[in-house]
Amino acid sequence: MTTLPALPDMILEPLVRSALLEDLGTNGDITTRTVIPAGTHYRARIVARQSGIASGMQLARIAFSLVDPTLKITVIRDDGSEFAAGDELAIIEGDAASILSGERVALNFAGRLCGIATMTAAFVAQTAGTDTRITCTRKTTPGLRMVEKQAVLHGGGFSHRFSLSDAILIKDNHIAAAGGIRPVLQSVKAHASHMMRVEIEVDHLDQLQQVLDEGGADVVLLDNMSTEMLQKAVAMNAGRLVLEASGNMRLERIAEVAATGVNYISSGALTHSATTIDLGLDF
Repeated sequence: MTTLPALPDMILEPLVRSALLEDLGTNGDITTRTVIPAGTHYRARIVARQSGIASGMQLARIAFSLVDPTLKITVIRDDGSEFAAGDELAIIEGDAASILSGERVALNFAGRLCGIATMTAAFVAQTAGTDTRITCTRKTTPGLRMVEKQAVLHGGGFSHRFSLSDAILIKDNHIAAAGGIRPVLQSVKAHASHMMRVEIEVDHLDQLQQVLDEGGADVVLLDNMSTEMLQKAVAMNAGRLVLEASGNMRLERIAEVAATGVNYISSGALTHSATTIDLGLDF
């Protein structure tokens, strides 16, 4: 996997700080304060219990640093890199109480985001030999969209729009409320900024033909179509617009969908159904 430039720590710190405040509550880590003698120093390791793609290691480092800036944190597997079961992902050295107080937040972020990156990498692997890209959606955990989408990038995928303000995406309910495909596209051509990309969702080939005839869109989202329908859509489009296949995009189906020639395959499962990777903190 290609290692991406990290986001500035200052962007991520509020998110990590909020998680630490949630975990430390109103009285801090009372267990650690009660049983660990002051001044106890240890060397701890974040160890993978299973293989995967690293993500969230930057957040884990920030979590430990916010608890105790004197801790020495060495990240061994940067975000975007592969690891095997038993590999050390990071080493934390310093005050034992501080390490224990930051442990859960660090592992929660890292395990969750490693899971997203790993699932994304599995999807990307199924597109080998094609030009199709895997992309996520806005089906993210509230408050965690930035880091979950970053995890998709760490897994070799791409990001769809980040928020409602990024691009115009005309869905089926917009079409129904506005009175049809032609009215919504005519409205876009009349009012949308020339700097704004426009995507429109269709679920039938006759709707795709309307979009091609009317103009005004840059991307067409082919929603819940069979593989045969996707092949016909690619042929109808003849390279004019960017095509995105979405809906029911399971891992076992990705290869055949990519083979149709669509430009993108989007899947909400990358962020809403990824299994957390098992990571442990060993003293």
